[in-house]
Amino acid sequence: MRPSHTTLVTGGAGFIGSHTCVELLNHGCELVVVDDYSNSARQVLERVRAITGRTIVADYEVDIRDRHALSAVFERHGIDAVIHFAARKAVGASMRMPVEYYDTNVGGTTALLSVMREQGVKDLVFSSSCSIYGEAGQGGGPLDEHTPVRPTNPYAASKAICERILADVCRLCPEFRVLSLRYFNPVGAHPSGLLGEVPSGVPDNLMPYVSQVAVGRRTHVNVFGDDYPTADGTAVRDYLHVMDVAEAHRIALEHLADTEGFRAYNIGTGKGSSVLQVIKAFGEACERQLPYRIVARRPGDVAELVADVTAVQREWGWRPTQDLPAMCRDAWKFQQLNPFGYRTREPKEMEFQ
Repeated sequence: MRPSHTTLVTGGAGFIGSHTCVELLNHGCELVVVDDYSNSARQVLERVRAITGRTIVADYEVDIRDRHALSAVFERHGIDAVIHFAARKAVGASMRMPVEYYDTNVGGTTALLSVMREQGVKDLVFSSSCSIYGEAGQGGGPLDEHTPVRPTNPYAASKAICERILADVCRLCPEFRVLSLRYFNPVGAHPSGLLGEVPSGVPDNLMPYVSQVAVGRRTHVNVFGDDYPTADGTAVRDYLHVMDVAEAHRIALEHLADTEGFRAYNIGTGKGSSVLQVIKAFGEACERQLPYRIVARRPGDVAELVADVTAVQREWGWRPTQDLPAMCRDAWKFQQLNPFGYRTREPKEMEFQ
């Protein structure tokens, strides 16, 4: 994708979206952002500007399901390609609110595709998830892109349905080009400490919960099960730094031109870390032991999800550069500077940008 092209980033103020905006701006891309700010904050894009020294062309508060508002954004800015992050993303919440998850994730994606088709925009990078493999992770071992899709919760199922829709669109409308990135567990934060993960309410994912324990907002980490068939009995996941994920999206955008139809790629490190290993590593980053309790397994969870990243390494040459200690170090810096997320005043570091 040439830097002169304009890319629409849906959900661009979210965790992965904002870090991807930094990566794209640093490589000369022109960006337009839409976000409904249901799980993000307006201050985020100002921090993106502070980090990069560049300004996003425009940003709009838009629900991705609002086709009329979305069409107006396309018409106003001459969008060339889309990176689609806007979605609900918590496994636990999806078990409590399945209708809302399908409505936003699937309905939002079909609304976006409809507008793209009307506006003649055919290039899309889709934010997918390793969770679509679901029960396939019960057998252990890395999962490649040919692993059967067997989601175990509405969030994962919504992503799998979106992939099926995108594949059908590409098959029946050959002018469409879609790259779906099935990333595993993005964690960490921008090394400046200005951007990071700020979940609303009680975090559903491990790293932000551990971060809040470390900063004193929560008393201990709940470890959901210690009887999985893993080395220490706790669930194993493939964690990767959010800046590596952001780079993968930029590279995907560049490879749309040589893509035909629909292609899916795993984005991960190829190495798994257990819940207890993450707690230990974060404790080392904040220089104290973090308290935890073993509780019952969480519905919808599986024992192990680790990526086989052979395809993306072979075809794009993409490899992650950050290890677990770096992920914990950057997440801890962000949490220290922003103990209550983006609601507090701007970190002092912004004064020097």
